[in-house]
Amino acid sequence: MPAEPPDAQARSDDPRADLRWGTTGALLAEVAARIPGAEAVVDGDLRLTYAELNARVTDAARAFLAAGLVTGERVAIWAPNSAQWIVAALGLQRAGGVLVPLNTRFKGAEAAFVLRKSRARVLCTVTGFLGRDYPAELAAAGELPGLRSVVVLTGASRDGLTSWDDFVGDGRAVTDAEVERRAAEVGPEDLSDMLFTSGTTGDPKGAMCAHGQTLRAYAVWGRVVGLRQGDRYLIVNPFFHGFGYKAGWLVSIMVGATILPARTLDVPYVLDLVRRERVTVLPGTPALYQTMLEHPDFRAEGVASLRLAVTGAANVPPTLLYRIRDELGFEHIVTGYGLTESCAIVSMCRYDDPLEIVATTAGRPLPGLEVTIVGRDGRPVPAGSEGEVLVRGYTVMRGYFGEEYATAATIDAGGRLHTGDIGVIDESGRLRITDRIKDMYIVGGFNAYPAEIESIMSRHPAVAQCAVVGVPDERLGEVGAAFVVPRTGERLDGADLIVWSRENMANYKVPRQVHVVSALPVNAAGKVLKTVLRERLAAVEEMP
Repeated sequence: MPAEPPDAQARSDDPRADLRWGTTGALLAEVAARIPGAEAVVDGDLRLTYAELNARVTDAARAFLAAGLVTGERVAIWAPNSAQWIVAALGLQRAGGVLVPLNTRFKGAEAAFVLRKSRARVLCTVTGFLGRDYPAELAAAGELPGLRSVVVLTGASRDGLTSWDDFVGDGRAVTDAEVERRAAEVGPEDLSDMLFTSGTTGDPKGAMCAHGQTLRAYAVWGRVVGLRQGDRYLIVNPFFHGFGYKAGWLVSIMVGATILPARTLDVPYVLDLVRRERVTVLPGTPALYQTMLEHPDFRAEGVASLRLAVTGAANVPPTLLYRIRDELGFEHIVTGYGLTESCAIVSMCRYDDPLEIVATTAGRPLPGLEVTIVGRDGRPVPAGSEGEVLVRGYTVMRGYFGEEYATAATIDAGGRLHTGDIGVIDESGRLRITDRIKDMYIVGGFNAYPAEIESIMSRHPAVAQCAVVGVPDERLGEVGAAFVVPRTGERLDGADLIVWSRENMANYKVPRQVHVVSALPVNAAGKVLKTVLRERLAAVEEMP
């Protein structure tokens, strides 16, 4: 798909996937009728067929209707990945509710902020996860006048909380006809979810997406990455994120794959489950694959079933991609680019793309999307030139909930989503993300992009992971500071790495500081928290 010279713009005609469903509820009902006995979810000892999953979702929808949920009201889920999470999400959506996932790493005050902002009516949560009691933390965060009930998916219940069994039991008085009537009232243009931005900078904002746009996008996603019926999909990416939710269990249902939720990033557990359940699809961040490869329990024969890797959420060093292919044995490796404000998807590599393409690009835009690179003046730049990535098309969110000003600042009058990402579109129409605008720093008048510098430094044979941030410098304005994690069994010397960097990149790109660390701070979606790295540097500079 060549770009349209002279503008750096990529378009693709949309064949409009032959979708048989307009909502997530209709999707599950159709798949359950078509392959009722196929295994849908494996979660520990629990194994559900598609027919059983559909029945549980209908029971959940009854419960939400009995609780008084009306179409368009928000229901939050604050819990780790599980079969129950999926049942609750699809149940509330079948009942016309809007899903609001909460980050499992949120503290009580952070969760309360999102609940107030979204005006959620029901919260589905847990009382025991990694030693935490979410409802107790929430109670300490102040009043939530809009919240009618708190339902405990798993864990001990108590006064003021409703157990899941009791919640479902209260729905038995609701008839099948009432559920079917409500489900029929929900259409493709109705909201299916409201995913809040990560909040790593500024207050979180809820990006609103509808049933139809999400289903259309991930029907295409499933085809271009090569996901197929019968695949066994281990989902370590958190369900509160679009990677684990939409590109995870939702697209698995669309193709009839088996979903295997993982609650935490526990590499020994992942390695064991891949072996026992003959997992074929294992998406994840670069950190997951890196940790698997370096783990003492890793054995090539134990991961022989793996077929498809999908990565994202961070830059992927080419050297790591080759290790994923050669040592983990994946037949196909793809990567892509997306953001919450665009249904978590903009572009994808294809499953049959050469590894060299996967290592250097984020693939082509999804059919029906228009991706444009613009300069500071807002005009398209020539192909191969850097600029901000703008997206227009059916995946663009309906706006930020209750944030008209922020919505107008993000989606212009022409319907183009301003991503805040720097990128390039090459002559073949493939997109390459250079960095976030906010992460760019200027060294003596030259723009330095951390993503590019990190990619180069990751080629060093002793470097496992790398993160670069800009720091103030009296002479040059700003310079780079690198945090590097050595590969297992390797030693790294900061001064030696600076010398190596000078030999492998332009001088203005070379970090002036190198800090060797055992791990990089990341959020639950696998993204490096550069704000934390900057705070560490600031704390060191303030020491006497």
